[in-house]
Amino acid sequence: MNNLMPRNDLFLLLGFTAVVLTMPIWLAPFGAGYPDLLQRFMIFGIFAVGFNILFGLTGYLSFGHAAFFGVGSYAAVWSFKLLTLDAIPAMIFAVLISGLFALLIGFLCLRRSGIYFSILTLAFAQMSYNLAYSVLTPITNGETGLQLTINDPRVLDAAMGQGFAGQPVPTLLGQQMSGYAGFYFCAGFLILSFFIAQRIAGSPFGMMLKAIKSNQTRMQFTGFNTRPYALSAFVISGMYAGLAGALLAVTDPLAGAERMQWTASGEVVLMTILGGVGTLVGPVIGAWIIKYFENILSALNDNILARFWSFLPDGVADVVVKVTSKFVGDGWHLTLGLVFVIIVIFLPGGIMEGVRRLAALFRRSGSSSAKPSARTQPAE
Repeated sequence: MNNLMPRNDLFLLLGFTAVVLTMPIWLAPFGAGYPDLLQRFMIFGIFAVGFNILFGLTGYLSFGHAAFFGVGSYAAVWSFKLLTLDAIPAMIFAVLISGLFALLIGFLCLRRSGIYFSILTLAFAQMSYNLAYSVLTPITNGETGLQLTINDPRVLDAAMGQGFAGQPVPTLLGQQMSGYAGFYFCAGFLILSFFIAQRIAGSPFGMMLKAIKSNQTRMQFTGFNTRPYALSAFVISGMYAGLAGALLAVTDPLAGAERMQWTASGEVVLMTILGGVGTLVGPVIGAWIIKYFENILSALNDNILARFWSFLPDGVADVVVKVTSKFVGDGWHLTLGLVFVIIVIFLPGGIMEGVRRLAALFRRSGSSSAKPSARTQPAE
């Protein structure tokens, strides 16, 4: 096995798998053990892992990845409407369509680098959003969004004699992709996506991407054509985004233009920076933290805060509730902003830098305690 994968990578993959599969257990005390939120953790973890291949490994900052996320959702829903409610064909179709779209956008945007590349990706993302919202309404159903109906043709299901009495929902081998079944379905794809990203990072192709990030100009001066490698990273990253969008359509069979807004592109940038750019686990942790804040802190209100601070004296509790209420509910973005500022100032490498610092501290303390105490020898 060591010939196929380095031991450290194997341990990391096994540890990551164990953490992901046991999330319903260890997240339950934090109020985040319910399936809908766990599915979001998995989906946006995939989104962040794919974005990190482009940003973390290659050094290209894209503000337009929400376009591929939205295209993946639309492609999956159209697969459910036209072909079959089975999730696997929809996933394959969404990844292929997103990859082709990323190939087109990347071919145009990678003619520039730096801030100009970022602005180009943002422009294409906004164009995609406006096309989906207004121009391509026969395909996207505009602001209402694309939904499944009983009257959809679903030719493969019809050919196999499969009918549905109620509202059609995506399935896998007859199992509806909702609840914990949907979570473990998404978890399997997150683990697979993490494994692929891990192999890419350690491969010669990954070394080339890191070299592009380190000094692309020097590589070009030596006569090395870096554009095919950057374009490949862009397409792979776009396919990851399409996969995440398809999974969101599997668990929530609705595709809307809001999934392609620039705010969604900015969110995945925050996830990656918060967790640690260029690391494997960091972007996933960043995605989990942001989605936790979005779903848990946004649900808090004055009544919940009053019960939480009830151990304080009445006057003090009222003041504390009034202050903390500004950071939860509709103000959860303020809490996220403060956390992000603190991380960027004190841990520029993200949460994973903090983990590395703690690990180094424990190693130093362990090595110092293991050293034998020096004894003073009397002079002869």
